[in-house]
Amino acid sequence: MERKNNSIRYTIFVYFTVTALAASLLITFSLYQRLSSQVSEMVMAENQSLINQVARSVESYLRTVMKLSDSLYYGAVKNADLSSQSINNEITLLYDNNKDNVDNIALFTQSGSLVETVPAARLKNGLKVTAESWFKNALEKTENQHFSYPHVQYIFDSNENQYRWVVSLSRAIELTEGTSTTQGVLLVDLSYSSLEHLFDGVTTKKGGYVYLISNDGEILYHPKLQLIDSGRLQENNLAAAGYKDGNHREEFEGKQRIITVKSIGYTGWKVVGVTPKNVVSLNSIKTRLFIVFLITLILSVLALINSYISSRITNPIKELEKSVGILEEGNLETPVSIGGSYEIQHLGNSIKNMAKQIRVLMDDIVAEHEAKRKQEFDTLQSQINPHFLYNTLDIIVWMIENEQKAEAVKAVTALARFFRISLSKGKNVITVRDELEHVRNYLMIQHMRFKNKFSYEIHAEEGCMELTSLKLVLQPLVENAIYHGMEFMDGDGEILLNVFQKGDDLYITVSDNGLGMTSEQVAGLFSDQVHSTSKKGSGIGVKNVNERIKLYFGEAYGLTIDSEPDEGTTITIHLPAVPYGPGVEREKRP
Repeated sequence: MERKNNSIRYTIFVYFTVTALAASLLITFSLYQRLSSQVSEMVMAENQSLINQVARSVESYLRTVMKLSDSLYYGAVKNADLSSQSINNEITLLYDNNKDNVDNIALFTQSGSLVETVPAARLKNGLKVTAESWFKNALEKTENQHFSYPHVQYIFDSNENQYRWVVSLSRAIELTEGTSTTQGVLLVDLSYSSLEHLFDGVTTKKGGYVYLISNDGEILYHPKLQLIDSGRLQENNLAAAGYKDGNHREEFEGKQRIITVKSIGYTGWKVVGVTPKNVVSLNSIKTRLFIVFLITLILSVLALINSYISSRITNPIKELEKSVGILEEGNLETPVSIGGSYEIQHLGNSIKNMAKQIRVLMDDIVAEHEAKRKQEFDTLQSQINPHFLYNTLDIIVWMIENEQKAEAVKAVTALARFFRISLSKGKNVITVRDELEHVRNYLMIQHMRFKNKFSYEIHAEEGCMELTSLKLVLQPLVENAIYHGMEFMDGDGEILLNVFQKGDDLYITVSDNGLGMTSEQVAGLFSDQVHSTSKKGSGIGVKNVNERIKLYFGEAYGLTIDSEPDEGTTITIHLPAVPYGPGVEREKRP
């Protein structure tokens, strides 16, 4: 017996711990996902703010350069007569004011001849300016200012033995010589280092970086441009050119990363920020160790709590089991131990009330048999078969012994409700709802008892639930369907209860797929002969139910039976459709 109690305690402990741990893991996982999402959103918002700031810096730089271009054109070139005056001083002044960003400024005619250059330089031999893309673009779209890709300055001869990287701005201009005007091209070579300076020290978190591309994906700036040009490093710049402004997730070279994009006005250039995915997640070793520590701590606390709870639950169950064992031996006067949690107290009270009801019902059975005809309606109490009750008690005890506490509570609760409706405070009529509840509790107990040998269904129209029914007219019919209709069946039994209203009449049908009956057997059910073929039934026959209905409601009402051998049986109860109320109950007939 002690070993069995330990087993209950161990089972409860394990179930509670596993359930609590699963809930803790679910909560921890949810919090982890939420925190990861918040961290990701925060990092992406910071990246977006950083990229927007860099984009504004680049836009400001480009606006400064374009203002210089406008100043050169409208302030120095447009109104000057190149045939009679020199504009070198004006251009030199503008160059000196912007020489930190500008390498050189040059003015060409439409035929490619050099008009002016600051600082002074000469074209390389053999260079055909009119074939250069910056020259063609300027003349093809005269209203625009055009920016080239970064390149080494190759137009002018330089005395310096070094390569100078520049970004060329070109635009169409109007040259005036005397009374004639012709088109020309203004070229401003911007120092690449001034553009590069805008990106110095700009990174998106650890391992992140920022680069600049043209609208067609050509890289204008990259912190590792030399590695990319040499082919030792790859960049997903062509895909980034197709991204809209905002944050995007992508996988490149097997690594997850977040791409933040911001377009720059007028040029269509894009500032692109790259952040490794692991930077914006909580997958660091410290975070994982903290989560493991947290789960371990929760599990330890839960184990202590569950150990205490399991002992509090199992000790009252042990005492209750002793009381049930005495009841099982037939001593219905024994006190029932009541303690522990609400469910166990409820189970103890139910068993206590059950024992009390058994004593009352057994006394009522004796009294009803002594005055069966004198008190016709009180014979309802005699339908409770002690054999059925003891078998139900055996089932409950077996469930408790086999640690099926929930099923035991369910069985005892059903039995207690069965008795409550059976008594009904001495009333002879109840609602259809209570009568269906009564037979549902009876079917539930029998279903447990016969180990799912049969199935049942109850269908009732909602409008019929508050109509009047005689108490305990269904239970004898269902009992007969179980014991007589299905006892010798080879397959699974089926019982169907259907409640419906037609006009002013109420109909309740009880159908089964049992062995069925002949017409002679059906006629015999309404006679005075003994029909029971099993000692398990209550002994209350169809004739008794039929006579009580007719006695209470009149000869127009009662039972009808439709049955065929091997086809099953359907019994129909015909009652008047009378709403239930205080005036419906009549005095008992002598």
